[in-house]
Amino acid sequence: MRIGELAGVVGVTTRAVRHYHRVGLLPEPPRQPNGYREYSLRHAVELARVRRLTELGLSLDEVRDVVAGDADRDLAEVLAELDADLARQEEDIRQRRLRLAQLLRSARQGEGLPAEAPVSPELAALFEHMARASAGLPGPEPAMAVRERELLALLETGSADGHRAWLDTLLGALQSDPGALVRAYEVYGLLDELAEAPEDDPRVEEAARAVAGSIPEEALRAMPVPEEWDEQAAGRGFTGALLAEFSPAQAAVVRRAVRLLRERGR
Repeated sequence: MRIGELAGVVGVTTRAVRHYHRVGLLPEPPRQPNGYREYSLRHAVELARVRRLTELGLSLDEVRDVVAGDADRDLAEVLAELDADLARQEEDIRQRRLRLAQLLRSARQGEGLPAEAPVSPELAALFEHMARASAGLPGPEPAMAVRERELLALLETGSADGHRAWLDTLLGALQSDPGALVRAYEVYGLLDELAEAPEDDPRVEEAARAVAGSIPEEALRAMPVPEEWDEQAAGRGFTGALLAEFSPAQAAVVRRAVRLLRERGR
C-alpha cells in the first residue's frame, strides 16, 4: 500500500502518518526502488491501534510507551491514569457548571452581574453586599470601591489553591461583620479625597490608620504582611504596578498602613 491508501484504510490523514513516523509511533516501511514507501497490513494494524489510543485521550508520549511495550508503563496503567485524569476533568466541569448556573440565576432574576464577573460564589456574594452598602450611601460609589473589587478579583484569580487562605478569611470576616462594609466605605471615601493630593498631605496618617483598622483581626493573622517595607523592591513587580495606580498620597497611605499592620501583627 502507498501512504494515501494506508491513511484511507485507517481513517487518518497522510500528514498524521508522516508525523507518527517522525515521533517514533509508527515504524518506517521499506521503500521501493522509486523511493515510495510500501506499507503492509501490519503497518495498518499498528496505525489503527495508534488511532484508537489517541481517540481515548492518550498523549503521543503515552501512546509511544504503550506501543513500545514499555514494561514500566503497560496499557492498563496508562488507562488507569487517563481515567483518573478524566475524573478530575469531570469534577472541574461540574464545578464550572455550578458557577455558571449561579451566574445565570442572578442574571435571570434581574440582580445583574458584577463588572468583574465571573468570580467565585464567595466573592460574588461580597460584591452583592458592597452593592447594597453603596446603594444606601449618598452620592456615587467611591472610585476606590471599584478598584478594590478589581483587586480582589485579581488576587483571587492569581492565588493558587492552598495559598489563598488569607483571602477566604478576609471575605468571611467582611460578610460576617455587619459594620465591616460601613467602615470599608468610609475608608474608600477617605482615599478618594486624596486622589489629587501630594505624598505629604496631612490626611495620610488618618487614612492609613483607617485602612489598617478596617482589616479584621482574623484576616490579619492570615495575611502575608511583609516583615519590612523595602522601598526599592516596592517600586517593582506587582507592588510597584499597584502603587503606580494610586496618587502620591494614596500610595503613601498604603505604605503607612502596611507598617501599621506589621506592628499590629507582632
